[in-house]
Amino acid sequence: MNPKTKRRVVSGIQASGRLHIGNYIGAISLWADNQDQFENFLFVADLHALTVPEDVRPAELRSRVEDIFALYIACGIDPKRTTLFVQSEVPEHAELGWLLTCVTPVSWLERMTQYKAKGADKVSAGAGLLCYPALQAADIVLYDADVVPVGDDQLQHIEITREIARRFNALFGDTLTIPDQMIRSSGSRIMGLDQPTAKMSKSLAEQRPGHAIGLLDSSDAVRKAIMRAVTDSRPAVDFATDLAPGVDNLLVIYEALTGGDRATSATTFDGAGYGTLKKAVVEVVNDKLADIQARYAEITGDRRELTRLLDTGSEHARALAGNKLAQCRRATGLRR
Repeated sequence: MNPKTKRRVVSGIQASGRLHIGNYIGAISLWADNQDQFENFLFVADLHALTVPEDVRPAELRSRVEDIFALYIACGIDPKRTTLFVQSEVPEHAELGWLLTCVTPVSWLERMTQYKAKGADKVSAGAGLLCYPALQAADIVLYDADVVPVGDDQLQHIEITREIARRFNALFGDTLTIPDQMIRSSGSRIMGLDQPTAKMSKSLAEQRPGHAIGLLDSSDAVRKAIMRAVTDSRPAVDFATDLAPGVDNLLVIYEALTGGDRATSATTFDGAGYGTLKKAVVEVVNDKLADIQARYAEITGDRRELTRLLDTGSEHARALAGNKLAQCRRATGLRR
């Protein structure tokens, strides 16, 4: 494996549903900002999208993978500075996922919040949903990740990755790097516009119009979603009291996209009606999405270049992943 010149970051977004403003603020913009500070390996997690196969439409999944890949670039991820790839095009993820599944106690997997929420009460839940964390751990340790950017609701996944890696090392020798987490100080968890006590969700966005702001939404759709966002019964923003979750969520979006902080927001919006706040959020969101959508149109308009970028990213990722998998195979006795 090539020697590290910088600390290495690995992360990805599952290829289920449309990317929304919460994905951009909480993850993608952070990746883009850190491209010079870290060596980034970022991927579209299409294998993870199969954990609930009943929800998968094959043709739609293939199209969505390319859309997400193109949106990564449109949002500022530079393929020349970042290894950008599709998870399933690097088969080492699946093989190392199996090796890690074999060393992971079932009790560790059963305690995961995602499994409890999506599958523990379903007789027909697939084993992939249960074993999801082992594959996610493989995604991370396959590239000797030093740091994994996460939201505060994803800390459990990083902790089980660390536990799995430690157990593998204890059984087979010091082979896997134990990663740390990196959490954005503000904006790591953007909430639903229609339900500001729950995180903005790609799956809920497909079921409930107005729940999220898609990165490819029209300016009119953005305006409607934000102007209908839940706030509270008070007539104006009052920083002297506890802000309602919906008001705080709008302020977080505004601050993340303008580079401001809560003190600046207080100066700008204290005493302002909610309509004033919402109109300001509409403006900054649409300005940001206009830039993203223009770049997205350029990228998807050149299919040959998009294919080249997909191939190049996967080839580079495989070069590193193959070396790490070979180490793990030797450690476990699978290779002469």
